[in-house]
Amino acid sequence: MSTNYVTKAAVFIFIVAVGFIMRTMYDAGEFKTLEPHYSGDCFSVDGVVGAEDITFLKNGTALISSDDRRSRMNGSLAQGTIYQYRPKAKHHKLVDLMPELDNGFHPHGISAYEDPDGKIFLAVVNHHSSGLFNSSGGHSIELFRYEVDSLFHIRSVSGPLMISPNDIVMVNRDQFYVTNDHGSSSRIEQTFEEYLQLRRSNALFYDGKEFRVVASGLAFANGINIKNDGSLLYIAETIGKQLSIFSRDKNTNDLDLIESIDFNSGVDNIEIDSGGNLWIGSHPKMYTFSRHMND
Repeated sequence: MSTNYVTKAAVFIFIVAVGFIMRTMYDAGEFKTLEPHYSGDCFSVDGVVGAEDITFLKNGTALISSDDRRSRMNGSLAQGTIYQYRPKAKHHKLVDLMPELDNGFHPHGISAYEDPDGKIFLAVVNHHSSGLFNSSGGHSIELFRYEVDSLFHIRSVSGPLMISPNDIVMVNRDQFYVTNDHGSSSRIEQTFEEYLQLRRSNALFYDGKEFRVVASGLAFANGINIKNDGSLLYIAETIGKQLSIFSRDKNTNDLDLIESIDFNSGVDNIEIDSGGNLWIGSHPKMYTFSRHMND
């Protein structure tokens, strides 16, 4: 084999590699220029470390999932928790609702359901080991009854289809939808999914007894929520940079894709206000966010 051929092959491989890296960074939004354009007021709520998700009850109370992942990376055995916060109350402080569980508690997505009889239930995606995508200790959905300043554990739900759970939305006190943000529990395979932008994630429905897949072919299925009347379900695809909207059969809980709206940004958690407006967290520069998450 001639030296000239090897040189050309090396140059070609180098060009392809650089092109792939540049395209990947472009797709991740790393070359965007961001300018703040929100005209409202914003203030920090001190004391919440590693906040992952937030949901609001009808009375305005916020429930926040929190896990100090940085301290865990440094060897701490600290567990995560759920905080209660009332934004409209004067001088209100965070209330730690730390639940008592037999396994590790590292909460991710959360969802509340308010029964017609006034009872409130909370579902929490729980990673038994530290780390959002760490499957070594398994995953579960923890179901709680919420009362003022208290959480009472009802039961844990798990199943083999729940590979890499991220977010959850309850449809009643026993049933819910949950997203798998990856199609594999292997960290190496997850990395390939992310960098090659593979559509291998899905959404599951739990009918009170077992899980089944109701949406597939998603690019990092992340935040999930449901329209106030239960007719539509929304899934944020972070790597796909789009919000996918599904019609929902209220009898079977099956989903049919209606449309996917391009956001050109790494959409994340979804919250719906009383007027039906969607509030969507987003990461316009996904690698910048990834570096922050691993810090």
